[in-house]
Amino acid sequence: MAYDEPTYRRQTEEPTPTDPAAYRANTLAAAEQRRRAEELDSTGDTTADVLRRTEVEDGRDRLGIHLGWEVVLLVAAAAIGFLLWRLEPDSFRRPALDDLLITGAAIGALALGAGLTLRAGVPNLALGPIALAAALQYAEQGDQGLVKAMVPALVFAAAGAIILGLAILVLHVPGWAATLAAALGVIVFDQLRVAPVDVQGTYDPTDHAFFLFGGFALLAVLGGAVGTITPVRRWLGRLRPAGDPARRRGVAVAVPVIGSLLLSSFFAVAAGTLFAAQSGTPVVPGTGLEWTGIALGLAMLAGTSAYGRRGGIFGTLFAVAALTLFLDYADRRDFDISLFAIAACVLAAGLIVTRLVEAYGRPLPVAGPADWTAPATNGANWQPDLPETWSTASTTPQPDRWDSGPWGTGR
Repeated sequence: MAYDEPTYRRQTEEPTPTDPAAYRANTLAAAEQRRRAEELDSTGDTTADVLRRTEVEDGRDRLGIHLGWEVVLLVAAAAIGFLLWRLEPDSFRRPALDDLLITGAAIGALALGAGLTLRAGVPNLALGPIALAAALQYAEQGDQGLVKAMVPALVFAAAGAIILGLAILVLHVPGWAATLAAALGVIVFDQLRVAPVDVQGTYDPTDHAFFLFGGFALLAVLGGAVGTITPVRRWLGRLRPAGDPARRRGVAVAVPVIGSLLLSSFFAVAAGTLFAAQSGTPVVPGTGLEWTGIALGLAMLAGTSAYGRRGGIFGTLFAVAALTLFLDYADRRDFDISLFAIAACVLAAGLIVTRLVEAYGRPLPVAGPADWTAPATNGANWQPDLPETWSTASTTPQPDRWDSGPWGTGR
């Protein structure tokens, strides 16, 4: 037997791919991964963190778990609605239907704010206290008109959101901790009143019930659909921890962090104003934390991950509809259920949904650099222990290893 020793040594020491198409594909995949790593490197992560985020977060999230869970939410909302209709058919006729829609729009505004800040990685725990502060503001100043009553609340909410966002970015502290501190500060303002406040305003939101609930539904669905676009999802969720959570993410996260806090505060002001304008009883001072729990719980129950970034499309609409119908059903059945108890249950269910979303919604792995040790896809596999030039029969004449000396004729 004979073999080409230089060729065998080169193949065993430096294996090369046998498929040119596979070589080009692997080279392009490696270049694309380097490009994405350079984009993510602006966040200030270490090389390992950047590579981990490139491999795990660059792909498109799988929406199957979201769509399946949204079907469950739709069935639950339909079932509760059927029970309410069996109990009181007039609840789906005006004027009761208008009150139902206004309640859904107010709860939906809180859920939108919670979902937006969750996706951005800065869950706003001050949503409930802000909504209560806006309700008290409208109750006290509503006689001056809707605009004059809401403008001061919107200005203070905007200023607080900007200051809070800058504090999170400059100090790089967890969003939930910073917003909890802000929530405690707003609670102090809410509890400056020692007695319930009678509503002074004359604005009746039931005249625009269908428009208000329709606006919430449109924002919920459009926001969820836009959130499924990979670049938008990555941009909004840049604060999601990857590697060391205390490492700064750079200035690229400033717009999504401050913007989400700003919009969520506006949603909270709108929700509080609707609650107060709809209420036929005085607004009672409190903490508002029960509404924070309900808002965050609904957002997670809708399919938004508590870790940030991931979320569904129709989940917020269906979850809000289900809870609104349940609250009306419980009120008509005289169920004495605390809002804190409802918030606790919704939050617990939302945490379970978060685990499902994170387990079954993560993207599939992105193709990595070339692996030259992988078997070829077309043709025989090359094995280092048997070179391709090996043959069982000699094809080259071999010189006689014995000379023609005195032993030559004795073989």
